[in-house]
Amino acid sequence: MGKIVLLIPREDMLYQAHNILQEKKYKIDEMRVVGTESAVVEARQAIAGGASIIIARGLQAVMIKQYTDVPVVDIAMTAQEMGLLVTRARQILKREKPVIGVTGFKNMFCDMSHFDELYGIELHTYFARQESELKHVIGQAIRDGVDLIIGGDTAISMAAEAGLPSLFLSITEESLRQAFSIAERMDFAMNSEKKSAAQMETLFDYSYNGVMRLDSEGIITGVNTLMEDMLGQKQQNLSGKSVLEIAPRLGEDDLRRVLTEGEEFSTFLDGAGEQIFIVMAPVVYDGKTDGAIITGHKVRKKPALSAEERQRVSRGLPPLVHFDDILQNSKIMKECVRLAKLYALSEQPVVLWGESGTEKRMLAESIHNAGARSSGPFLDVPCEGLSGEEQRTMIFGERGAAVQAQGGTLLIRDAQELTAANQYRLYQLIRFKVCHNMDIAQLRKVDARVMVTVPASLTELLRGGRISEDLYYLLSGLELSVPPLRKRREDLQAKLDEVMKECCERYSRYHVLTAGAREILLQYPWKGNLFQIESFCDRLVLTAGRRSLDEIAVRTLLEELYPEPPGTESETGGEDSFSRLLKTEFGGNEDALQIARTLVKYAGNREKTAAELGISKPTLWRRMKKYGITGV
Repeated sequence: MGKIVLLIPREDMLYQAHNILQEKKYKIDEMRVVGTESAVVEARQAIAGGASIIIARGLQAVMIKQYTDVPVVDIAMTAQEMGLLVTRARQILKREKPVIGVTGFKNMFCDMSHFDELYGIELHTYFARQESELKHVIGQAIRDGVDLIIGGDTAISMAAEAGLPSLFLSITEESLRQAFSIAERMDFAMNSEKKSAAQMETLFDYSYNGVMRLDSEGIITGVNTLMEDMLGQKQQNLSGKSVLEIAPRLGEDDLRRVLTEGEEFSTFLDGAGEQIFIVMAPVVYDGKTDGAIITGHKVRKKPALSAEERQRVSRGLPPLVHFDDILQNSKIMKECVRLAKLYALSEQPVVLWGESGTEKRMLAESIHNAGARSSGPFLDVPCEGLSGEEQRTMIFGERGAAVQAQGGTLLIRDAQELTAANQYRLYQLIRFKVCHNMDIAQLRKVDARVMVTVPASLTELLRGGRISEDLYYLLSGLELSVPPLRKRREDLQAKLDEVMKECCERYSRYHVLTAGAREILLQYPWKGNLFQIESFCDRLVLTAGRRSLDEIAVRTLLEELYPEPPGTESETGGEDSFSRLLKTEFGGNEDALQIARTLVKYAGNREKTAAELGISKPTLWRRMKKYGITGV
């Protein structure tokens, strides 16, 4: 417990305090009578002697509050005590509704707002804010013509000089009891707060996570030793800085969500050579957010690969894409990336679903690169267009992708195209970490994280009978919907600007879109998303006859390339001319269509075609041979 000291201006108050302490309800450590001129000096001496709370009255309390930094409890007149004084004043004056002036410092009095009605008087208050104002406010009461003045020694003296009756502000033991009670409650609260603060500091210092404290403006107020190690900076260098300075990835919108809207938020920070996964939680007090606590830990990495494993990695496609490479200016895509970053912490399978041309593969690579398996291989296997036997050999065979992805990640594209038998093999691979080819008795242990891409949600695929129930329940944990560009206007605009610039540089041209042309492109549905925009802009720039590309040029090319809006039906069943040609030449195979279109886009360049399709050149050659695509 702290030390409570009572400093009072009159001897009679000291006797009253002694009487109260005989009841043994309160504990006052020290009491003494002090003059107003020495009140501050006496208070400072008491503080030097260990005083944590001071009880004082009137001007002395005002001065002690002003010149020291300890809590001060005011001895204030109770309503009962003021009522006794007012009743005595009426008895002295013997008038109907006398005018009574109360003078002094506001901290000395209770609420007297209804005294006029209660006691049949006209009460005026004259409060000074500091000692120099006291005589002025008493003089004002005299000039206002009050019938009687209630106040301290100065008021009594000035009233006598003016020939006015007065009453001294004498108190009973009740106001002292009230002050003692307040002081003890304050002492209890201060000690409880000190204990809580000490406990929090212990948790702060001995937490197994890095911890950072922010104030309501996002300014760092403290970090523990673990967080210092993670960030590679000491607390003295971090304190006082905005958290956005050390974590630019966080973003002002994310910080606002926590500090203004009171939402929890999680993301990654770049630490001293390692990534840190953090959770930022708001500190809510009295229904308002008053800062935040950030806890973080280093992202766990897999052990270094053996020479054999490194050789396997070299045979896979290098995963070069990271989260920062993905367009995410729109709110919906930021949320998609945020979830993907969280999924990177897990070892469970991930399902990425969305339309053709969305960033499903980029997100898969980014998840791999941000996870514990980033040093392992990343293999991408398409399923569409392959027979059941080809799927089995390519994925689950003795030298298949599942084995080659040991210690890394296996991405299976268009997993809904797997046959029932291969869906069961995939189930075995995910659930039991085993892989079998033809002979189920010959199982091989495989440690690979599986991700799959599908065109629609797992629920839709299950309803349509395109995925087994076992695989549905196994995959439905970490499902990520990748929104199309038409629902991400900010990203669509950025993509258009980026592709137009690249195309102009590629062909050494300079073209600009008019406002009308840009609006048409922003309103177009772009069912092919990134791929469609890239091929369209390439054609637009390559064939442009004028520097300024207006809405007529854009609309004409859109109608030429995509004569029927995606999703509508024509007399031939909703197929464009290219699709109808494909049905004739390639049996309606969508994989062959994608290969043919990409070859056309790159004028037959197989290296660029393979890179865009996410496959190797030998794989592209085999698939071209399979579909009879000999040239473009």
